[in-house]
Amino acid sequence: MTVIAKETPVVALFISDLHLQEAHPHTTQAFFTFLQTHARHARQLYLLGDLFEYWAGDDDLETPYNRQIAEAIRQVSDAGVQVFWIAGNRDFLVGEVFAQTAGLTLLPDPYVATIAGRRVALAHGDAQCTDDLAYMAFRAQVRQPAFQQQFLAQPLAQRKAFIAGVRKESQEGHRHKSMEIMDVNAEAIAALFDSTDTDTLIHGHTHRPALHHYADSKRLRYVLPDWEYDVENKRGGWIAIDSDGSIHRFDFDGAELV
Repeated sequence: MTVIAKETPVVALFISDLHLQEAHPHTTQAFFTFLQTHARHARQLYLLGDLFEYWAGDDDLETPYNRQIAEAIRQVSDAGVQVFWIAGNRDFLVGEVFAQTAGLTLLPDPYVATIAGRRVALAHGDAQCTDDLAYMAFRAQVRQPAFQQQFLAQPLAQRKAFIAGVRKESQEGHRHKSMEIMDVNAEAIAALFDSTDTDTLIHGHTHRPALHHYADSKRLRYVLPDWEYDVENKRGGWIAIDSDGSIHRFDFDGAELV
């Protein structure tokens, strides 16, 4: 990765969809490198969902791998960087125990942040995939506080087994869904711009990194990439907002995208 020097005017960095898991050591190491060479030199770091492949509950912090991830984030927080978290569809069960351990602040989805003088809407992105009716029904169910309370009351091993089953069903289901159905809905995006009264949106989830222009380029939608460094054709990257309010997109190797 290209190292950003300490004096760089980076105010905020944004990442999502790392899907961290012990079986992907190169992706994990890329995250640690990003934290040390980039995040520590920004003022703010925003984690916009699916940092983990899955999260079964904050008691899973006892797993050494999960503890290592939380402690790595904590080092960035302890260095004076404000770290913020928006839940993804894989790790929406992250709670206050994890937040305190990692030294981060949990945010609602969507959230409007004022960064370097710009109002920016932030989201994971799954709530805007309204064409995927089966997923939206599932999302509505599992985001209910009563469902989560009942689920978290089960033994950790039982929760992990349930999640493994859901992931398998999801993988099978994706084979029969078009990419368009699994992408964000244009009307849902327009509604998000309207409801947040912003002209800049940053989100992840779709694994389709891009910059989209709307309304004669008055509205901008930045889509974050997913991370995968354990394959030959590596994927990854982040978005940065500088002190002058300019927004920059970076590839997995730290090269700026035009």
